[in-house]
Amino acid sequence: MIDVTLLGTGGMMPLPGRFLTSCMLQINGHSILIDCGESTQTAIRSAGLSFKPIDLICITHFHADHISGLVGVLLSMANSERKEPVTILAPPKAAQVIGHMLVIAPQFPFELYVSELKNDVLPFDFEGIQITPFPVKHRVPCWGFSFYLPRLAKFDPDAAEALGVPRILWSRLQSGEDVELDDGRLIRARQVTGKERRGIRVTYATDTRPVPVISEVGRDSDLMILEGMYGNDEKMDKAMHDGHMIFEEAAGIARDAGAKQLWLTHYSPALPDPEAYLDAARTVFPETVCGTCGMHTLLRYPEDGR
Repeated sequence: MIDVTLLGTGGMMPLPGRFLTSCMLQINGHSILIDCGESTQTAIRSAGLSFKPIDLICITHFHADHISGLVGVLLSMANSERKEPVTILAPPKAAQVIGHMLVIAPQFPFELYVSELKNDVLPFDFEGIQITPFPVKHRVPCWGFSFYLPRLAKFDPDAAEALGVPRILWSRLQSGEDVELDDGRLIRARQVTGKERRGIRVTYATDTRPVPVISEVGRDSDLMILEGMYGNDEKMDKAMHDGHMIFEEAAGIARDAGAKQLWLTHYSPALPDPEAYLDAARTVFPETVCGTCGMHTLLRYPEDGR
């Protein structure tokens, strides 16, 4: 399962009732925070979430509304008695940028590792979660992220019985481990499991123009969270100049990706009522929702496993 909480939905500046854009994923006991502008500490507390389990912080880009709250978040993690290492995944020059920010909080009770993103699109594994960063198109270097929780192939107890595998070894085979029996036979996990089953994917991209990589990497996402800085094409010139999207463009990406649902986020401060523009986006992709601060969903594996 992936537990998704949209902490904030505002772009540029926090507003009363609207925190800056950020998101929390909870997967297998690990928490991943995406972006942390100046209101993120309050957003996390308002959502009833904990700072202590945050293992990874993903920063999309170095604009203040996406990173200015980082030191405060780290201090709150320290105050929650976290001792385990924390990783920050951020654009190039991250070590320099974050190093300057940490002058005001030079010590934490945990190791802090900073990993800088590259322009290639290569997935990597983090605590059993496959994460694919991808560059998008903004005024400064900016990245989106796709998170995939794989699912083990279905275990076939009849096949295990036929091979004479003791039940005590079944869980190891089901987890994908090969086992050796007392008689010396090596039983491969693939001998007692079926085809790989479909996992769960969440794709997140904000502060970008529409670029093909978003729908390519986010193919078949169970949930896409994309920016809708402006409601309609009246602001298209500004969106193109500043590297942002309007609602219908985000909806087109979700449609092209074959996503199951789209949450819009990162609204302009000049957009007090995003719902007023929702119908236009839904003509492009019917499963579009205007994100709100604290919005939450629990994504489960498909029942049929495909």
